[in-house]
Amino acid sequence: MRLRRCGTNAVLVEVDSPGEVEAVRAALAAADLPDVVELVPAARTVLVETRPGGLGAVRAALAGVDPDHRAATTSREVVIPVRYDGPDLDLVAETAGLTPDEVVDLHSGAGYRVAFCGFAPGFAYLVGLPGPLRQPRLDSPRTRVPVGSVAVAGEYTAAYPRATPGGWRLIGSTDAPLFDPRRPEPALLAPGHRVRFEVVR
Repeated sequence: MRLRRCGTNAVLVEVDSPGEVEAVRAALAAADLPDVVELVPAARTVLVETRPGGLGAVRAALAGVDPDHRAATTSREVVIPVRYDGPDLDLVAETAGLTPDEVVDLHSGAGYRVAFCGFAPGFAYLVGLPGPLRQPRLDSPRTRVPVGSVAVAGEYTAAYPRATPGGWRLIGSTDAPLFDPRRPEPALLAPGHRVRFEVVR
C-alpha cells in the first residue's frame, strides 16, 4: 500500500489488486471517519478526500488495514434481470470452450460486487466474473453500444447505463434503470453493492 498526497485535503491510496481496493474502501467506510468527504475507488487506487485537518485520522485508519482481508460490512444487493441475447454471446462461448447456455449459467450463477464506477455516469465495474468469461475486449470497438447492454471484458462485467462507444463483449441486455439524474441516488449501483444477474426468458 502506497500513499500519495493529492493537494491539501486528499490522499491517493495505491494497491495491487481489485481485492485490495475493496479492502481499503470497506475499511475506511466501516471506520466512519467524520471528516471524510468522499471515497473514490478505482481499478488499483482509492482516493480519499477529507475536510481540512482530516488526513491524520485517515492515515491512522489505513495503518490498521490488512489489504488481504475486507472488513465485514453490510451491503445492498441489487438484482438485474438480463436477456442473454447479446451479439457476442457465441464469441464468448467459443473463446471459453463452452456452449452459449453454459455461458449464461456461469454469468447468471455468479455473485458480483461493484468495485468502482466510472467511464460514464452509472457505469459500474463488477468483480466476481468466473474465469472462463474473463476475455479480452473486441479487436475493433463498436462506435455505439446500445443502452442496457450487458458485457464482459478482462476481469469485469458491467451493464451500459447509456449508449456509448465500447469494446466490451456484449452477452445480453437489461431494462434495469441503471442511471436516472432525477432520482435522489441517480446511479443504481455504487461501490460495495452486491449484484446478481437474473435470467429473463
